[in-house]
Amino acid sequence: MTDAEELRRRTAELLAAHPPAATDRLDFLRARFDAGLAWVHYPEGLGGLGVPRALQAVVDAELEAAGAPDNDPRRIGIGLGMAAPTILRYGTDEQKSRFLRPLWTGEEVWCQLFSEPGAGSDLAALGTRAVREGDGWVVNGQKVWTSSAHLARWAILIARTDPDVPKHAGITYFICDMSDPGVEVRPLRQITGEAEFNEVFLTDVRIPDSRRLGEVGDGWRVAQTTLMNERVSIGGMRLPREGGMIGPVAKTWRERPELRTHDLHQRLLGLWVEAEVSRLTAERLRQQLVAGQPGYEGSGMKLAFARLNQEISGLEVELRGEEGLLYDEWTMRRPELVDFTGRDAGYRYLRAKGNSIEGGTSEVLLNIVAERVLGLPAEPRTDKDVAWKDLAR
Repeated sequence: MTDAEELRRRTAELLAAHPPAATDRLDFLRARFDAGLAWVHYPEGLGGLGVPRALQAVVDAELEAAGAPDNDPRRIGIGLGMAAPTILRYGTDEQKSRFLRPLWTGEEVWCQLFSEPGAGSDLAALGTRAVREGDGWVVNGQKVWTSSAHLARWAILIARTDPDVPKHAGITYFICDMSDPGVEVRPLRQITGEAEFNEVFLTDVRIPDSRRLGEVGDGWRVAQTTLMNERVSIGGMRLPREGGMIGPVAKTWRERPELRTHDLHQRLLGLWVEAEVSRLTAERLRQQLVAGQPGYEGSGMKLAFARLNQEISGLEVELRGEEGLLYDEWTMRRPELVDFTGRDAGYRYLRAKGNSIEGGTSEVLLNIVAERVLGLPAEPRTDKDVAWKDLAR
């Protein structure tokens, strides 16, 4: 049985064979994956050792102390937090072997082709079509709000394979090669000035059936694994005390006493407490993950994340007064990572507006929490038993 001491021994062996100071970063990450120390709760041969997720902290602490490189998780968050757990649960042995290692090392960036111009909040109404042709599929459609599509080699994609059944039943889940002919990525410039998001056009894109995840028509169930993990990865990220959006505001408050007022003090205290409660709740949620797949509690955490970010960033702009209205740079650029808290107060305020849209709109998540966590009656839905092709659009 592998315990903490055994993991420390294995980590020491990795460091002895591949000293971080003398080993190429990518070579070290590959060796770490092969040693089962990437994500220890994954199966042997797939970057893990099949041990409890909680033991990952033992490995991470040893490697951090030794100055070992990490895999830049913020840059590859979609692959780590959404694609990997879905591939692990539904992928074939060949798919797991092919995709998980370069995904974890960061050699291959992933994006998520889910939302569409006409199917954002109502994702199951998506219209991108995948038509069977020989031993593969031909895909046509448009996706939108795709983070990191301009950097990605692979995408997780859901498309409609049967329009003659109700909307949830006719969806299939695929892995799409973003370098294939027919895949066009266009930047979407946001209110921040950046084009972190993209729209993706798929024109006669051919995907072999070997890159299908799960059964034909079972894509909605597969997608739920992705979506629940997405909400946990956004709302349940690990933060130190005063990490995230509350940190810059607290720092300004301490360093700029001339900006303080009694009203701002009371509001900051309330938000500080809420941010700390949210942080500790996220820690508890991560501990619950040790026992299995994420549940719908991640939707609640994502809700709190969005609301708090927007309220805290609004308070920061107000605290800074005229300075808060300044904006450092409006240059159009396509960043390599999603940065919720970077740059200045103006950027944080504008970027936080997207928190209640991305990863599931707050309105949809409220319904999920109400129905699936609290057990309240479901909203009436008149389209559940209607074929997708017969829905009003």
